[in-house]
Amino acid sequence: MLNHQVRPVSPATAQDILDTATRLRWEIGGNIHETLVEAIYTDAARIADRAVSYPDKPPRFNLDRTLDRLVTSRLWGFPLMVLLFTGVFWLTIAGANVPSGWLAVLLLDTLHPLLKAGAAAIGLPWWLDGLLLDGVYLATAWVVSVMLPPMAIFFPLFTLLEDFGYLPRVAFNLDNLFKKSGAHGKQALSMMMGFGCNAAGVVATRVIDSPRERLIAILTNNFALCNGRWPTQILVASLFIGALVPSYLAGLISALAVVGVAMLGVLLSFAVSWSLSRTMLKGEVSTFSLELPPYRPPRFWQTVYTSLIDRTIYVLWRAIVFAAPAGAVIWLTANIYWEQASLAEHLINLLNPVGLFIGLNGVILLAYVVAIPANEIVIPTILMLTVLVTGAHSLGAGAGVMFEAGEGETLSLLHAGGWTLLTAVNLMLFSLLHNPCSTTLYTIYKETGSVKWTAIAALLPVAMGLTLTFLVTQVWHLLAY
Repeated sequence: MLNHQVRPVSPATAQDILDTATRLRWEIGGNIHETLVEAIYTDAARIADRAVSYPDKPPRFNLDRTLDRLVTSRLWGFPLMVLLFTGVFWLTIAGANVPSGWLAVLLLDTLHPLLKAGAAAIGLPWWLDGLLLDGVYLATAWVVSVMLPPMAIFFPLFTLLEDFGYLPRVAFNLDNLFKKSGAHGKQALSMMMGFGCNAAGVVATRVIDSPRERLIAILTNNFALCNGRWPTQILVASLFIGALVPSYLAGLISALAVVGVAMLGVLLSFAVSWSLSRTMLKGEVSTFSLELPPYRPPRFWQTVYTSLIDRTIYVLWRAIVFAAPAGAVIWLTANIYWEQASLAEHLINLLNPVGLFIGLNGVILLAYVVAIPANEIVIPTILMLTVLVTGAHSLGAGAGVMFEAGEGETLSLLHAGGWTLLTAVNLMLFSLLHNPCSTTLYTIYKETGSVKWTAIAALLPVAMGLTLTFLVTQVWHLLAY
């Protein structure tokens, strides 16, 4: 009888093997499954060609193949994709105006005065009344009125495209571009989800198997204009860009300006992915074997219900959780005084030199600091702080009170605050390139488990935004003189 002795593997050797496997998976990506699937399909096609005979009959019309010839065509694929998503964004923006106005009337114009009257009736102290109703409540109500209608339209439309089978075709079209930039083709799906909400886009990166490529998708998702930044883009473009042309062209030019900023974000996503894949996140690009599913009619009502519950309400609740404290901070900074000036005025004066240097101003920079919890409150915060600085209380807003004004009143107020066309252009660029909101940062931390990568995700777009606005300002001044 042979006596076999098994030599135990030392803990150090075992750990070396695990570390090596982890490193190789990080660099190469988990494409073994794709390779096996490709080999199976190749063998199946070869066997079928040898064993199956086909009758000489004219091929029947196939709707799936006909649609795929269009939507995945090198000639028509990208124009159709841009046209389709432009239609989705247009429906989202245009369709949200009416319900958003209804919510604003209900929550801001009707319920807020009733709450104020109730607080006065029970003798609530002025500071507690202001903090709770003019700070916390108004910030939360603004987020709900601005954020809920667009999400309630965008997410069902996006889900319907997903159920129909179109989104895998988008990933197929963009796969080559992402591969050339060192990223994964499935990043197209998370980027499209980021146009609704960057937090949801970060969660959507779970479909990417490679940790390295998933991290690239997470770090670049902020370059997709989320739902909270559309109001800023649309308002500023309407007030300043549309004013440069005759009124009958104002809407078209404003829309093109907003689309241009969104497309710039897509290009920057490719550029930053290319840079990260060759510096901090080096590695081989994973193969992307995608079996295109058949087109099928979406289950309309089930899709609407699921998208509203699983996506819209979930993301809205997280935004509310972070927006409520922001409202309190806005009110406190405007109503706590030191040396005959509020904290907000001191902070604005401190930030103003830096803001003017990059073509913005101190009000905008402070608004973006205060609005870290939710991008939706940037514009009302800017208006509130501008009222505070200029003393233009004719709009009926007190110190630290968030409000909503008409376009004419808003334009007059911004001009009084020293705004120019350069300020508007740089604000649109900085709205694209600034730190993610706190909801997205929290989601990034939960998905990566890393403070380092969360900090990079926050600081990288800020550095790019400051650099870009500075360059635009310098070129603008050179051309002006």
